Amino acid sequence: MLTIGELASYAGVTVRAVRHYHAKGLLPEPERDHSGYRRYGAGAVVELVKIRTLAEAGVPLARVRELLQADAEEFAAAVADIDKRLRAEIRERQRHRERIARLAAGDSLALPQEVVEYLDRLRALGVDERIVQVERDGWIPLAARSPERVPEWMARKRDQITDPQITDFYLTLSKALDRTDDDPRLEELADKLATYITQMADDQGEFYVDDTGIESPFAELLDTHVFDTLPPARRLIELLTKRGWTGWTKLKRVNPARGRDHDGARGRGGHAQPRR
Repeated sequence: MLTIGELASYAGVTVRAVRHYHAKGLLPEPERDHSGYRRYGAGAVVELVKIRTLAEAGVPLARVRELLQADAEEFAAAVADIDKRLRAEIRERQRHRERIARLAAGDSLALPQEVVEYLDRLRALGVDERIVQVERDGWIPLAARSPERVPEWMARKRDQITDPQITDFYLTLSKALDRTDDDPRLEELADKLATYITQMADDQGEFYVDDTGIESPFAELLDTHVFDTLPPARRLIELLTKRGWTGWTKLKRVNPARGRDHDGARGRGGHAQPRR
């Protein structure tokens, strides 16, 4: 005969669990012996193991009581139902594991594979990870908002990234991230970028430069994130505006003279927020 502690140990549960099953009426509570201890036989171990197994499978205790009292056929059917439910839970947990793995991998959690490949291409080119992260953060809401346009946008991006001028722009911007706003290399970068955009607009048409269909408020929201994350980008757009273009998320041609006036107004305390 077994003490309650020995019973719990054999069945792989705690003494507290045994007492809980007694209280719920799942496991009969034996009489005490002459020494005042409850003694359990092998049958109690069998029943307790059944209770533990069913409870660990997620079967409510009220249902456990029914199953323990069921005949062999009813019990087999119930076990089949439990197995079916557990298989479904396993599949769902596997999907969760895959999502967590994607989260650990980073970009692929919320981005189409073609965008992930583009970001990996930027990394392979040696682009600063801070720029890659900003690109990623911009693509997440874009892909969520207009998934049907992602293939078109990415085809354009893949084409552009093969251009040495764009590659040079990304690499030069990478080097400029830790520089001050008055660094002359930002001026050089603005010159390069303005020349490239103008040439692209002349060759492909302005629709090619600004055919994003992104509403201005949304573009400005994305721009704010870029400027907060990469402060030199704000100064770069100010310089770019003086050269005929403005915007980061949404490029737009402007009058360079207006850009110079805008810059001059800033010098007199009339600063206006540049658009991305």
